[in-house]
Amino acid sequence: MKKKASKTWWHTGTAVVLGTGLLAGCGGASGNSQGEGNSSGGGNGSSVVDYSHASGQIVFAASPVGNGNQNIIPILVQQFEKSHPDIKVQLVNQSTDTDTNRASLTTQIGGGSATPDVYMGDVVWPAQFAASGLAEPLSKVLPSSFWNRFSNGLVSGATYKGQVYAAPFFVDSSFLYYRKDLLDKAHLPVPTSWEQVQQESEQLQKQGLVKYGFVWQGASYEGLTCDFMEFLTDAGGKVLDSSGKAALDSPEANKALTFMKGLVDSGVSPKSEVTFQEPQAEDAFLQGSAAFLRNWSYAWNDSQNPSTSKVVGKVGVTVLPTFGGGGGYSYVGGWDLYVNPHTKNMAAALAFIDWMTGTEGQKILSQLEIPTNASVASDPSVQSKNPIYALASKTHYVSRPVQSSNYPQISQAIYTNVNAVLAGSESVADALKKAQQQIAQVQSSGGGL
Repeated sequence: MKKKASKTWWHTGTAVVLGTGLLAGCGGASGNSQGEGNSSGGGNGSSVVDYSHASGQIVFAASPVGNGNQNIIPILVQQFEKSHPDIKVQLVNQSTDTDTNRASLTTQIGGGSATPDVYMGDVVWPAQFAASGLAEPLSKVLPSSFWNRFSNGLVSGATYKGQVYAAPFFVDSSFLYYRKDLLDKAHLPVPTSWEQVQQESEQLQKQGLVKYGFVWQGASYEGLTCDFMEFLTDAGGKVLDSSGKAALDSPEANKALTFMKGLVDSGVSPKSEVTFQEPQAEDAFLQGSAAFLRNWSYAWNDSQNPSTSKVVGKVGVTVLPTFGGGGGYSYVGGWDLYVNPHTKNMAAALAFIDWMTGTEGQKILSQLEIPTNASVASDPSVQSKNPIYALASKTHYVSRPVQSSNYPQISQAIYTNVNAVLAGSESVADALKKAQQQIAQVQSSGGGL
């Protein structure tokens, strides 16, 4: 699945509108994880750069962020230059397609170019770009205290082999959307556990109130990796262990995948679930065919838009459930800020990143996107803009298997085998064993499946 920065950077075909939603933190707290940067080996003082008096010019490469003609990146650049009059920023517009950006940056920086000095890149890039020498290890040049500003879980997602290679810029999170009118009619509570989602779906279907119970992303693509990882983490499982070895063939993974398969087998999720990406799942919900939907923050605005939704005013939203109840786990989507290791103006590049992830820059960004700065994300004036915002502190971020620079191949091993289970062509046990073997092969060879 390609990621679009000019719309929802994570999804195709759905636009971001003003006030997409804010996410305060992870791990059940609105504040940041104290010492998260320290755990990543950052800033021991030996090579930290003093950027307090930085000057000169830098080039910033970024995709448009917004909707249509509404691009907030130039506004951020202008405000940065006002607060740092000695630094001038040349903005270079990148493609809205992640794969195109990755190819062009790899060619340019890999060829030794000193520009762009700073670039906006996907959250899945840290390990890949670090292993290829395309990103500066920021934890070596920034003080360890810098990393304390970010919402819980985000710094670990930008870390590779003990160093942080990117500064989290903005994120996306998934939520559970529900038909509050149907729950009221059936006298059912908003579910807090996955078991409740399945039980309440079955009850609503038996009463003839809705066609489908729960729709999500089950097609063989990156989106299914997202969904599976949320269930897997909730069940206590991992894709890779602490040493980077494949750890997917586990009782926890069996629990997660068995539950997902049960949703389809029971009829709670339609048989066509195995072909659903974000647009298909959202459309089924917005057309009134489903009681529950797992989707990203943009779906709230779509649900309230009469031109796209038949359920305006009938939708509620909450954090994803867990097995047993409580605030659930959301996969991390979004974009980071990276520094070119060949930059000729490291001080100005770091001053720029400091401001863009600081309070002033993040408050401006929060008009359109989910900020990564914990103090901004937990600000009541920010949270009051949208019901999504107030849910933030209950959400736990799930990072990708960042220990590996071969994430695309690992994700492919996950979604192809999970989809085979959902389609009924593989058993849970066989699929997990096969995925485990494929991931182990990727890790040992450093290549494709």
